[in-house]
Amino acid sequence: MSETIQSGTLYIVSTPIGNLDDITRRAVFILGGVDLIAAEDTRTTRILLDHLGIKKPLVSYFMHNEMRRIPELLQKLAHGLSVAVVTDAGTPGISDPAFALIRAAVEQDTRVIPIPGASAVLAGLVASGLPTDRFVFEGFLPHKKGRKTRLDSLRAEPRTIVFYEAPHRIERTLGDLAAHFGDRQAALARELTKKFEEIRRGTLPELLESVRSTPPKGEMVIIVAGCARKELGQGNSGSESEDTHHGEELDDTGATA
Repeated sequence: MSETIQSGTLYIVSTPIGNLDDITRRAVFILGGVDLIAAEDTRTTRILLDHLGIKKPLVSYFMHNEMRRIPELLQKLAHGLSVAVVTDAGTPGISDPAFALIRAAVEQDTRVIPIPGASAVLAGLVASGLPTDRFVFEGFLPHKKGRKTRLDSLRAEPRTIVFYEAPHRIERTLGDLAAHFGDRQAALARELTKKFEEIRRGTLPELLESVRSTPPKGEMVIIVAGCARKELGQGNSGSESEDTHHGEELDDTGATA
């Protein structure tokens, strides 16, 4: 490979979301060449590095130590070390704390180089069968405060909507989506690229019934069709209700508070 590792550079390295062979040759080269790897979970990253035959110093970088770790990593970059940041799976900075490090590096004029690769957002979206020409990624919905307000704001969204969700909250979330969006077409993708990969398709109420009868396991991506024009003219189920219900919030049980 003609590329060389650049000193004082932060590399944003995408890693597999399941199948360990879904990593680019460039990512392998970068991980094997940098001075240090900042990992969301060093144990998870060590499994990948062992699979690739790479031995490199690892430092933990996750949500609860980011404010302490960022100054340390910025100092190493300022002293000329090359650093790769990785998440447990997929592209760093997408719904994980790598964003804070990347932003801090940009603010101090550190060179940042993305090493693209696997992303659960795109994998789930393209396999859903729903429109892909325009979409919006919403990540995880708020667990409590602001949850209903967020869903209200998305009711008239015309683009395909992509969410992340954990298995222990999937039934509640699909119930909330069905209550807000009705019988729109949707897809539930879980365990993407892994042995038990599964993609369920149907309306939101159908998917809700599916997870009630057969609870799924693993991290999940929910893809929901955007708002059709005809939905906007359905009286109180449209934008008028958004203005009148913004003050309501959902507690952890799903009830309004």
